[in-house]
Amino acid sequence: MTHRPYQRQIKLSAYLVGTGMHVGSWRHPHAQLSASIDIDYYRKLAQTAERGKFDIAFIADSLAINEQSHPNILNRYEPITLITALASATTHIGVVATASTSYIEPFNLARMLLSADQISKGRVGWNIVTTRDLSGNTALNFGGQEHYEHSLRYERAEEFVEVVRGLWDSWEDDAFTQDKESGVFFDPAKLHQIGHRGEFFTVQGPLNIARSPQGHPVLVQAGNSEAGQNFAAKSAEVIFSIKYNLEDAKAFYRSFKDKAAAAGRNPDDIYILQGISPIIAESDEAAQAKLKELEALITEEQGIGFLADYFRSIDFSGFTLESRAAEVGVDRADEKKSDYKKHQPVIARENPTLREVYSLLTGSFSGDHLVGTPEKIADTLEHWFEEGAADGFMLMAPLLPDGLEDFVNLVVPVLQQRGLFRTEYEGTTLREHFHLPKPKNRFAARSGEASRASFNAQQSGSDSVNVLLD
Repeated sequence: MTHRPYQRQIKLSAYLVGTGMHVGSWRHPHAQLSASIDIDYYRKLAQTAERGKFDIAFIADSLAINEQSHPNILNRYEPITLITALASATTHIGVVATASTSYIEPFNLARMLLSADQISKGRVGWNIVTTRDLSGNTALNFGGQEHYEHSLRYERAEEFVEVVRGLWDSWEDDAFTQDKESGVFFDPAKLHQIGHRGEFFTVQGPLNIARSPQGHPVLVQAGNSEAGQNFAAKSAEVIFSIKYNLEDAKAFYRSFKDKAAAAGRNPDDIYILQGISPIIAESDEAAQAKLKELEALITEEQGIGFLADYFRSIDFSGFTLESRAAEVGVDRADEKKSDYKKHQPVIARENPTLREVYSLLTGSFSGDHLVGTPEKIADTLEHWFEEGAADGFMLMAPLLPDGLEDFVNLVVPVLQQRGLFRTEYEGTTLREHFHLPKPKNRFAARSGEASRASFNAQQSGSDSVNVLLD
C-alpha cells in the first residue's frame, strides 16, 4: 500500500437529519419540532459543522415512507435542493447529497449534481445508493410494481455511474474561450458527446453544464452487502460504514481496501468513515443519564410496532421494550436484512433489551464505548483511527443540534490538541479536503492523442488524418 505524502488525520462528516438519529429525539425538550423542514435550522447545523472544521455535511434520503418510518423522514427536503441551500450558507465544508441510481435518469442526475457543484464552487459529493425498499412502496411511487432485485440494482448502478461520469466530462476545462474579439464562444473540438448505448441506458449527451472547480463531485457510498462493497471498490472515494466493535471495523477496513486494490485502485485514495452516535457529557454518569433520557422517549407502541414490522417471523405479542432479545428470539432470527446481519453478533453476545435493539437497528446508539466524557470519546476515535479501523467518522448525533454542538465544542478541541484533526481548512473544494486528485477529463486525453496523431500525419503526408477526424 502506498503511503500518503502528508500527515494522516481524522476525517469528519456530520449526518444531518431533523432532530437527530434517535427515533424519540423529536420528543426531547430541546428538540425543534419543525426541524426537518426548517431551512434556517439546517443552515445553522451546517455552519456549526463548518465551525468544527468538518469535511462534510451529509444528507440522507428515502423515496418512500410508511407508518413505521423514522419521524424525521416523514416530512423533509429533497437532498440536492437542500445541499444547494447549505452551500450558499457556508464557504468551506463539503455538502453531500444522497441520490438513487434506481429511480431517475442519468442525464437528469448528472445535471443536478454538477449544477450544485458549480454553485458551491466545488464542494459537492454524491452519496450513491441503489435504494432499499424498506417501506414496500418504492416501485409504486415510480410507476412500477416490483422493486429492482438486489443484484440487478447494482448492475444497473455500475452503468449509471459510468454514464454520469462521462456526462460530467462533456466539456473540457478550457472549452469556453468566450473571445469577444473573434466572436468565438467555445471551442467545438472540446465539446464531447458520450454516445452511450448500454444494457440499461441510452444517452447521447453532451451535458449542458461544464465541469466544476473540482472536476467532478466526490463519489460516496455505503458498502454493506457484498455486492455493494464490490460496486463501491470500483468507483467510490469515500465509504460510509457502521461497525459496533473495533475488530469488526478493522476486518471491514482491511477487506474493503483489498477489494479496492484488486480493482486496480490505490487504497490510499479511498477513505472509510465509520458511523458513530456518541453521547457526550462532563462525566460518564451524566452521559449515561442523557442516554436513559433519550431511551425513555421511545414509546411501547412505536418500538414494538417497528420490531414487529422488521422481524416478520417473530410474534411480539405479550412482550415489552424491556424484554430481552433472547427471550423473544431476536438474537437468532432468520432475518436476511443486511442491517440485522451486522447487528446480530452484538445482540447475541450482549442480550440487550428490545428498547436497545430498536436503537441499534435505527442507528441511534453505538455502544457504551461512545458514551462518556469528551476525552473518552476522543480516546475511542483515536484508538480506532490508529488501529486501522477507520480513516474518519460519520457523526450521527442521536439528538440535534445538541449532539453536534457538544462534539464541535468538546471533542474536536481534544482531537486538535492531539494533532489528529485540522485546526483550519487547507483548501476550498471537497476534493482538497480529502487530498483527492481532480479527475482528468477522459475526452481531453483522447483529443490530445488525436491532435498529436493528426500533426504527425500531416508532417509525413499521410492520408490517415482523415480517418482520425471522421
